[in-house]
Amino acid sequence: MTVITSGAPRALKLPATATYALKRLAQSLLTVFLTISTVFVLIRLAPGDPARAYAGPFATNEQLAAVRERFGLDQSLLSQYGTFITGLLHGDLGTSFSYQDSALSVVLDRMPYTITLATASIILTTVVSVPLGVWMARHADSRRELGANVLTVAGQSMPEFWTGVMLLTVFAVLVPILPASGFTTWGGLVLPTVTIAVLQIALISRMVRREMIANFASPHLTVARSRGLGERALTWQYAMANAAVPVVTALGTRFAALLNGVVVVEVVFAWPGVGSLVVRALETRDYPLIVATVLVTSVLAVLVQLLIDLLYPLLDPRVRLGKAAS
Repeated sequence: MTVITSGAPRALKLPATATYALKRLAQSLLTVFLTISTVFVLIRLAPGDPARAYAGPFATNEQLAAVRERFGLDQSLLSQYGTFITGLLHGDLGTSFSYQDSALSVVLDRMPYTITLATASIILTTVVSVPLGVWMARHADSRRELGANVLTVAGQSMPEFWTGVMLLTVFAVLVPILPASGFTTWGGLVLPTVTIAVLQIALISRMVRREMIANFASPHLTVARSRGLGERALTWQYAMANAAVPVVTALGTRFAALLNGVVVVEVVFAWPGVGSLVVRALETRDYPLIVATVLVTSVLAVLVQLLIDLLYPLLDPRVRLGKAAS
């Protein structure tokens, strides 16, 4: 005989990873909203008149008034913010003062160049800095490691604009084998990528060295070494496995920062990314363009950080996102 029990259906329970991802996504959306709201207010409180920057230094008062009315700059700050929120909910961040086009479209047209440069730089950084840091850890306090330490300290000390100018002088002027500016060919990607990677390699390799030295001295590696495991297995299967989380965190953080645009490098190499776009937007007091840039780069940054968090359990089984979510 079949027994039918009554009662309310049990609530659907999401997996721990999905719960954690949704919670972090909600936090990220709140962070982005607060960020662009803060930027919206601060740029309007900053000195400078966007109407005069748009109309020119010799514009009459009537022309300035017409420009302010056209772009809604004659309204109160609260009214402008209400218009901004309404447009944001409809995916409209306003019209760029200088480009006379949708501010969001202008930023999205530039983002592929910034993403390309950031991706190439972080790949080069990873390929060079991780093996270099491991090598420095395995030869710590030796004469050979002293030379590598000097190079990494020099890489940290050199400003990016100086590195870029030196690379331009050598490889685009003295030995003209690479384009000096722009992104007309893939060769134009080499010099800005190397310029950015020099500093990143110096930072990441020293961090990898520190983490690997700490792991080499850990008790479980001492036990593994006493069992006769080779140095290669000890280095990559044990020490690097424990160092993977901080290394990936550092690389992901640097990648997120690069997605915000490397202003100095983009200006030096005339790279058509969001970094040089921000410079022009600030010069012309282009409010919609500034806010659109902050919005897009903030969204990309929080998505990268969310992806890094979700990778932690794969890199270290001891990490449990479910506990973090609860």
